[in-house]
Amino acid sequence: MLNNPKARYTARATIALYIGVLATLLITTFYPAPVEGVSIPLMLSVKLIPLLAFAVPVVRANNRGYIWMAFVVIFYFTQAVVSAWLSEGAPGPVILTILTFLLFTVAMIHLKVNRPVTN
Repeated sequence: MLNNPKARYTARATIALYIGVLATLLITTFYPAPVEGVSIPLMLSVKLIPLLAFAVPVVRANNRGYIWMAFVVIFYFTQAVVSAWLSEGAPGPVILTILTFLLFTVAMIHLKVNRPVTN
């Protein structure tokens, strides 16, 4: 629910970044090469299911859903930073680091802009 006309922009930015994070997680599963000896459906499940649980709250711009998503995104950010460091700046982890940082930041800005009006 949008409580402010400006919140429409932050909600759209959050949706775009959310889709970007999901796409990056999907792409990095197969590129540069899948991990040998690991089930791809299992790997995709572990990577995507925690974030896919927030698809409806993100699309509906639900404040409480954004808060919970932000907690989960912190784990993705941490993993991406460690992967970027260990891979010495491989593009996939660096892009994921940037996208998760931006997703968290824009979601928090949305929460600030979309405060309920109290009288």
